[in-house]
Amino acid sequence: MRVHLGSDHAGLELKDHLMAWLLDHGYEPVDHGPFAYDAVDDYPVFCLRAGEAVAADQADGQTSLGVVIGGSGNGEQIAANKVEGIRCALAWSEETAALARQHNDANVVSVGGRMHSVEDMTRFVEVFLTTPFSNDERHVRRIGQVSAYDETKELPPLPESALRGAGRDGDA
Repeated sequence: MRVHLGSDHAGLELKDHLMAWLLDHGYEPVDHGPFAYDAVDDYPVFCLRAGEAVAADQADGQTSLGVVIGGSGNGEQIAANKVEGIRCALAWSEETAALARQHNDANVVSVGGRMHSVEDMTRFVEVFLTTPFSNDERHVRRIGQVSAYDETKELPPLPESALRGAGRDGDA
């Protein structure tokens, strides 16, 4: 499986570690930068490229996932999620990494290089890469609602139970 990586200066050490770890574990890592430490670099430059590469691979039918890394992982997640076709989840535990794949079919994971040890973050990435999407109908439906909104900008209809909620008369 191909794994695209992008980071900023705060994630550079982990990205470099993951490049070697991925090779050692049979993955095909692709480094989208940065390639040298620059304390004032901008994460969107690298994370958008990693997201674009994952989306392009998947559009071509290739098995591909991505990892974006920053100080907290928040900005990197936001940047990656701007790429059409990307669902990037912030992982801060093994459970959140697994749920990102199982329930959300996330194709990029974001981790915070200043939030955890290199060992913990490597484990979060490993769990993300090895966990399959559940294909449960409810998760497929929810992903479909988000995808439809991306395309149409129309909100999904409220469920009947929400229309009967507190103080509502049924008009939406």
